[in-house]
Amino acid sequence: MTTIAIVDYGMGNLRSVAKAMEHVAPKARIVVTSSAKVIAAADRVVFPGQGAARDCMANLRSHDLIEPIASAYKIKPFLGICMGLQVLFELSDENGGVPCLAFIDGKVSRFEPVSGVNASVAGNKIPHMGWNNVSQSIDHKLWSKIEDRSRFYFVHSYYVEPQNREVISGRTSYLLDFCSSIAKENVFATQFHPEKSAACGLQMLKNFSEWQPV
Repeated sequence: MTTIAIVDYGMGNLRSVAKAMEHVAPKARIVVTSSAKVIAAADRVVFPGQGAARDCMANLRSHDLIEPIASAYKIKPFLGICMGLQVLFELSDENGGVPCLAFIDGKVSRFEPVSGVNASVAGNKIPHMGWNNVSQSIDHKLWSKIEDRSRFYFVHSYYVEPQNREVISGRTSYLLDFCSSIAKENVFATQFHPEKSAACGLQMLKNFSEWQPV
């Protein structure tokens, strides 16, 4: 039986992620865990999160989870969600600068309000909250059976800026055109919340449960 570990470091919408994974992968064993041994033994790893980067990094250290996540990131099918995307990067602009995991070159920047004639068009509200389109930048297994520019659910005030644009797998327009998902070998990570994104989100989670990275 395939085991999918959902990393519990004290932050994130764990119940919703677990319930969604149980729905799309009924034959898999879904485990919400803070155990390094369980994460190491799992076949697939989901790294969710919400809130602040500083708190996220502090919690990862206090739970001794940085090394298990780093190991999983290198070799297992790995799905990051929201904060689980952002802290993969080198530095977040939050609170003057928060060093993150630095698995991916690049930084995390805060949305800046738009002024003038474009303000009403952009919405000009921070955080970016609600449904928005995602344009698929690449052909990828996790986009299987999901139409380009499908809508997903977002809640965030910061966005990632990869140094290497080739890792961008999806883009979204809000205040600016930003990277809303990345893909790199065995890793896929999203700024949006698949577990809150109705049929398209469930399809993405199902795709992840079946994904066999080359």
